[in-house]
Amino acid sequence: MSAEETIVEVPAPSRSYEVRVGCGILDSIGEVTRAAAGGERACVITETNVGPIYANRVEASLAAAGYTVSTLTFEAGEQNKRLSTLETLLEGLAEAELTRDDVVVALGGGVTGDMAGLAAAMYLRGIQVVQAPTSLLAMVDSSVGGKVAVDLAHGKNLCGFFWQPSAVVADVECLHSIDRSLYTDSIGEVVKHAVLADPQMLADLTARPMNGEGYPDELVARIVAENVRIKRDVVVSDEKERGLRQTLNLGHTIGHGIEAASDFKLGHGSSVAAGLCCMARAACAKGWCKPETRDAIVAAMAAQGLPTDTELPHDVVFDYMTHDKKRHGDTMNIVVPAEIGAVEVRKVTMAELRELVDLGCGTGKED
Repeated sequence: MSAEETIVEVPAPSRSYEVRVGCGILDSIGEVTRAAAGGERACVITETNVGPIYANRVEASLAAAGYTVSTLTFEAGEQNKRLSTLETLLEGLAEAELTRDDVVVALGGGVTGDMAGLAAAMYLRGIQVVQAPTSLLAMVDSSVGGKVAVDLAHGKNLCGFFWQPSAVVADVECLHSIDRSLYTDSIGEVVKHAVLADPQMLADLTARPMNGEGYPDELVARIVAENVRIKRDVVVSDEKERGLRQTLNLGHTIGHGIEAASDFKLGHGSSVAAGLCCMARAACAKGWCKPETRDAIVAAMAAQGLPTDTELPHDVVFDYMTHDKKRHGDTMNIVVPAEIGAVEVRKVTMAELRELVDLGCGTGKED
């Protein structure tokens, strides 16, 4: 491990692995993959925005580690996170003659990580995958924990598996090549983790926004590593989302409704930001948290330039929320910020859920 690299161990019940976070570490992915996954063939799965920037470096590193390398590239965008794209990727793995001993390398953001991870989980009933996240959202959230999925017409991530990676290599220098608005969008999940488990991080992010001018890579790497540790602690305790892992859905119930209702024009992190602020307002109105908790959440999101509310019609947001995979019959588990660093999972009826939408969305001004 270099001085610029932090290794976070993730001893998940189904597979233990290391998440490596650092500056300029993408070129080590070949040796990391060799040590973690073995095999003779490696297939890089990437998309049309990321592939032209980083695929050659990843291919070269894998080849230097002794792999026969192939690359599959799909059209970028959430709208392509569908079963039709997955089928094309699976046919590509078969054409590349990967065996059960070989490995997929997911190079890109959250959509790529989901698509490549799900392809690996399904191909030959499961081969190994190494995640190389290139977006902040993928680094702090989707590349860790093993949730891989595609979207269906009725909602986001409704078709998927739990399939842990064999390793994760998060090079924060990759964040320099992504659009600034996408980077800002991703900070929504960082703030969510701070609300969930790290009051000091929340205070620091409010005082010095992560997307501010001159924010150093070393500090970004430290924040990414801390986010991975927060998620690691939850995932290891509850790999299949039966209890504690539900807390990671903080902001997601309303957030996914907002994201889908916007026809995915609003990014995932921005949707979570708005969803968390809406839930905080609703929770405060119900007496489930204090005004200062609500205000701290809204202030942290606003400091990053993230949305803190939505003007989308409540009926439309609620309709998409009812298709959430966290629904159980006529009830749904929601995650409520009780205070900064502590959340509660509450079971609510559909009528109560609709009330929360009315209390929290479009009600913008705090007391």
